[in-house]
Amino acid sequence: MIKMENVAKQFGKLWALRDIDLEISTGEKVVVIGPSGSGKSTLIRCINYLESPTEGRITVDGVEITAHKAPITKVRQSVAMVFQSFNLYPHKTVLENLTLAPIKVQGIDKKQAEESGLAYLERVGLTDKVHSYPSQLSGGQQQRVAIARALNMHPKVILFDEPTSALDPEMIQEVLDVMVGLSNDNITMVVVTHEMGFARQVADRVIFMDEGKIVEEGPPEHFFLNPSGERTKLFLSKILR
Repeated sequence: MIKMENVAKQFGKLWALRDIDLEISTGEKVVVIGPSGSGKSTLIRCINYLESPTEGRITVDGVEITAHKAPITKVRQSVAMVFQSFNLYPHKTVLENLTLAPIKVQGIDKKQAEESGLAYLERVGLTDKVHSYPSQLSGGQQQRVAIARALNMHPKVILFDEPTSALDPEMIQEVLDVMVGLSNDNITMVVVTHEMGFARQVADRVIFMDEGKIVEEGPPEHFFLNPSGERTKLFLSKILR
């Protein structure tokens, strides 16, 4: 589903990504961990071309998005992203937030988009908030709406950029529970997070990044029971206290 070959990204004199080679299979759940500034968010932002890599090739669902005149907009219709800060439209209701992109971008009938949106709101436990505005919701509720909005595009891939980092501690679990439920679907998921319990429960593979590079990768049991790299061990020793 996703293939990155020799991908690098430079911001000024800083190399945010270096020598990234990564393949992610259809339906695979990949969790990306690492210290702040290690390139995790830049990595997933390159997958849907919110950041254009300085070097290398990226292929998503058979389309090389780094090619000249690649159909980026079309690819993005099947690659949804959930951000740290929700990014809901404040002047639109919950249901309007869910239906805007399917109607405007995918050309889906309004009634069909609303029916689908209501089904996803039920899935995230927010059918009673259909006509509410984002300002009337808690942070956890807003993030669950953002996930439902992503699902209403019927994506093949969902990218999560630290989806719980802006939430109060008591709201984190309600969002993680929704994401755990998604892990049973055949949607490819790439999740940047510091929630190690989620990584243990959901990930098919965990990737550890440091200084713009993939330092180590493997199944959760490898990471949390027997990591091989000294840098990985040091990171986990601090975060798993």
